[in-house]
Amino acid sequence: MNGLRKTVESYWSAAEARDWAAFASTLGEDVLYDLPQTRERIHGKEKYVQFNREYPGDWHIRVQRIVADGDQVVTWVHAVVGLEEMYAITFFTGDAEGRITAITDFWPEAYEPPPGREHLVARY
Repeated sequence: MNGLRKTVESYWSAAEARDWAAFASTLGEDVLYDLPQTRERIHGKEKYVQFNREYPGDWHIRVQRIVADGDQVVTWVHAVVGLEEMYAITFFTGDAEGRITAITDFWPEAYEPPPGREHLVARY
């Protein structure tokens, strides 16, 4: 599965470029996309590409980190949608040909820390 990391790099690059043909080429036909926070699931390459193509707003993705181990890859990305900035953690599973077969996306909301630890942390 040495190719999955490269496939995931191509996936993010194609998404940022809005190159939907290249994006689709990274995916297996029966790719399964899960969004646990909203409890949504998309099954199949065609629907998943359309989901991304139709995502509203002027969004941009920058990969912060990629960790790869066999048929599993995890990415941490920085996203900007209009004036809003957010981070996502995405888990990818691949097949023997290095195509993406499963994606699980987590888009955590930023929140204010609880009081009482100001003396230990630096805010950024």
